[in-house]
Amino acid sequence: MNEQLVTCAALTKHYGSKPALNSVNLQLGRGRIVGLLGPNGSGKTTLIKILCGLLQPTDGSVTIDGQPISPYTKSIVSYLPDRMYFADWMTAADLFDLFADFYADFDQEKSLSMCASLGVSPRDRLKTMSKGTKEKVQLVLVMARKAQLYLLDEPIAGVDPAARDFILNTIITNYNENGTVMISTHLISDIEKVLDEAIFLKDGQVVLHDTVDNIRERESKSVDALFREVFRARNFEGGAY
Repeated sequence: MNEQLVTCAALTKHYGSKPALNSVNLQLGRGRIVGLLGPNGSGKTTLIKILCGLLQPTDGSVTIDGQPISPYTKSIVSYLPDRMYFADWMTAADLFDLFADFYADFDQEKSLSMCASLGVSPRDRLKTMSKGTKEKVQLVLVMARKAQLYLLDEPIAGVDPAARDFILNTIITNYNENGTVMISTHLISDIEKVLDEAIFLKDGQVVLHDTVDNIRERESKSVDALFREVFRARNFEGGAY
């Protein structure tokens, strides 16, 4: 088992002539909850999709558990996309059966327990569910795996504020303790309390990567306050919130 779970070296991704990621150097250890923070267009989703093997980098390299992106790395990564991608006729139970067949680390018993905690009926069809309930089902699919890397793209964006703490608690109490969770979000004040580390992405580059404790001690302010300061100009242009 590699000490560093994720290593990106000069990782670059272009869409045509436009760089979405520009020479990103990044290392993530194990057993961490990491916030991937940045305004729209900063490269967050591109980085996540490269890590889970959905996009190929233009240049540079990335390894997970010491291995390049491959069937092995895909087997140890659990990915929550920012939108539902399953057929509406399926039930949550259908999806649990599918994931149990596809992923050796998927825990059916845990998925049903999480459904009970989240108030989701496994026999309901997706087409009868609200947007928030569908997102809870996706969360169950991701967190019921004993993965090494959990990649969560905007996991609390579609739920009401009252449910966000419950969703975050579900995440932090169900991930593999030897794995790492990366959460991409704009809702920094909501997730800051659960983060061990924060990564600020701006124009496809890492402008800050540090522990939350170090940031608070050095800057004498919260991660949310620092984020608003760093990205204030972008915010006024309509890019951040």
